[in-house]
Amino acid sequence: MLYRKITSYIEDYLRSDTDKILILEGARQIGKSFSIREAGARLYPNFVEINFVEDDENDQLFKNIHKKEDFYLTLSMVAGEKLSNRNDTLVFLDEIQHYPQYLTMLKFLREDGRYRYIASGSLLGIALQDTTSIPVGSITIKQMYQLDFEEFIIANGFGTDAIALLRHAYESCQSLTEEHHNRVLDLFRRYLLVGGMPDAVNTYLDTHNIVKVREVQEGIRSLYAADASKYEKEHSKKLLIRRIYEMIPSQMENKKKRIVVQEIRGKEGDRFAQYQQEFEYLVSSGIALAVHAISNPHFPLSESLHKNLLKLYLNDVGLLTGVLFQNNIRSVLADVRSINLGSVYESVVAQELRAHGHKLFYYDNRKQGEVDYLIDNHNAMSAYPIEVKSGKDYTVHSALNNLLKNPDYNIHAAVVFSNERRMYREGKVTYMPVYFVMFIGAATADAERSEYLF
Repeated sequence: MLYRKITSYIEDYLRSDTDKILILEGARQIGKSFSIREAGARLYPNFVEINFVEDDENDQLFKNIHKKEDFYLTLSMVAGEKLSNRNDTLVFLDEIQHYPQYLTMLKFLREDGRYRYIASGSLLGIALQDTTSIPVGSITIKQMYQLDFEEFIIANGFGTDAIALLRHAYESCQSLTEEHHNRVLDLFRRYLLVGGMPDAVNTYLDTHNIVKVREVQEGIRSLYAADASKYEKEHSKKLLIRRIYEMIPSQMENKKKRIVVQEIRGKEGDRFAQYQQEFEYLVSSGIALAVHAISNPHFPLSESLHKNLLKLYLNDVGLLTGVLFQNNIRSVLADVRSINLGSVYESVVAQELRAHGHKLFYYDNRKQGEVDYLIDNHNAMSAYPIEVKSGKDYTVHSALNNLLKNPDYNIHAAVVFSNERRMYREGKVTYMPVYFVMFIGAATADAERSEYLF
């Protein structure tokens, strides 16, 4: 059974006396239902699960319900023997976005207080647009992501002492021994191949077979591409969403790595604003990560973003390496010099930062150059630049140097990630192994701190 950090959050919520209803939001296939099921069934003697997608595919008992009385009646028809009272009964409404009227109904279920509720869903941003009454004050939405690198190494046998050792090295700016570095870096490279989708991770742990892992990943990519047809009413938009999603890996191989809207339909006159809804779908569904450009990096960064320049990354690095390298594991594990892994390393860093609660931006200035990422450093109330290097020239970063020299930006520290073992500071820049990205939390973004088996 995979360890997930979100489980502690769910348990704390269920043990609290809040009457707000928790909705766990995130992309499909990242383990939302499993995490809720694991915590809920352990803490409540009566655990009732209603999956609205499965209901729609079968008897559709819950499909046309709009009143809480009718909901209670239907609930008692399918789980009457498990329904007692709020103290011992938890009702889990899975895939709640599939029947959007239940988002409105949550307010009344909360006020009634008959049972305890928890829900999960994807595309909630889109579903809430079609909701007649948003239940403000009645719900708490928590974002969930697939396994991050720390959870991946725990799945591979790292215990609490090993994690503590790594965290201490990160916080004290100490390099790992050669042996420890090689072990963690090897797992990091395997994470680039496997990613964090629970089914892919379990398949890797069970088989260590890249073909089997890629089969799982391809199934997830196909599911993501097909989901657009479920939630987008206009046929033309479905095709564009799918087209943009499938373009992401190739766009990342470009020098600028940002979306070129003229390439979506092959029309030179197309503008960014024409595809706003398509981009919103991809990001709201959790299947793509958005990184917005900033040319004037003042804290907080969200006030300075350039809305017409955007990078999109796949939400999972394993899905990306599956597209780029298929079953070839040497391209990643052997660090083949002829293969550029820049887009892969940028993707995994974006995935980690987003999973740790960061909003993602990048620095784009025609004169000064481009820096891979900017995140908010809330402690210092300034931007925190991050450069990601997959090659040996990790100390070469002219755009970052230009950014740090500008006194108007008041930037106190920056980090450069690479494969190099040594961790050290030079001026405002801390150089560290790329696997230490797993410790850059939202509140602590501060540099002070056979062939197919693998």
